[in-house]
Amino acid sequence: MKVAVGPDPSLVYRPDVDPEVAKDKGRFRNFTSGPLLDRVFATYKQMHTQQTVDFVRKKHTQFGGFSYKKMTVLEAVDMLDGLVDESDPDVDFPNSFHAFQTAEGIRKAHPDKDWFHLVGLLHDLGKVLVLAGEPQWAVVGDTFPVGCRPQASVVFCDSTFQDNPDLQDPRYSTELGMYQPHCGLENVLMCWGHDEYMYQMMKFNKFSLPPEVGEGRGQGLGASSQGTVPPLCGHAAALLPGPHRQVLPWCAELVTSLARCPRGLCMHT
Repeated sequence: MKVAVGPDPSLVYRPDVDPEVAKDKGRFRNFTSGPLLDRVFATYKQMHTQQTVDFVRKKHTQFGGFSYKKMTVLEAVDMLDGLVDESDPDVDFPNSFHAFQTAEGIRKAHPDKDWFHLVGLLHDLGKVLVLAGEPQWAVVGDTFPVGCRPQASVVFCDSTFQDNPDLQDPRYSTELGMYQPHCGLENVLMCWGHDEYMYQMMKFNKFSLPPEVGEGRGQGLGASSQGTVPPLCGHAAALLPGPHRQVLPWCAELVTSLARCPRGLCMHT
């Protein structure tokens, strides 16, 4: 795949968008209006209905052996040429652009943290599961813990969880649900998707990150759709021991980096 340097290449996919308008960051992550809203809402509705404790455990069993395919990072990025994320309200072009755009945005903001540049490049590679036949609602979108009541910071929280059977189960429908206070992030069962798949794949391959990242499990842990830092979707104060909370600022910074250059490739030289 050739990566263009220069003008925003996403305009090839959206020729009607004026470059100056595209720079208005206040328009990004808009889950209340926009031409893609119906598609985005339908994806989250399916996700928030189907993502249950039982479903997530089955997916861990199905994909936990990591036998789908062996490939390099750049081969995985190239695969994302064939994926348009149906949960993203901002973009309607291949996800491979987003991988480079995020890495370059982080490199510009944090030139001394090469590990963070790599996180930006890798953060969405788990979406190759869609190309393996998984439905998008089981792969894309913001993450949240299952096994407890969803918090208000979850996208479309007030209008998409009504048909989730876990919310009718007293074991899973309270604020902490099946968890004990301060149980630790490693004991939290996140919804299944590209973030959790990548986290588990990195553990399987003994991939390591610096201590300040700790148990990083995708930007959904530490940041809401607005880029703020509600605690673990509202749960960190209750679920995370003090040392584990060091990951939250980096999760928030990743979300901030995603918003800095959310369309096309902002190449930093």
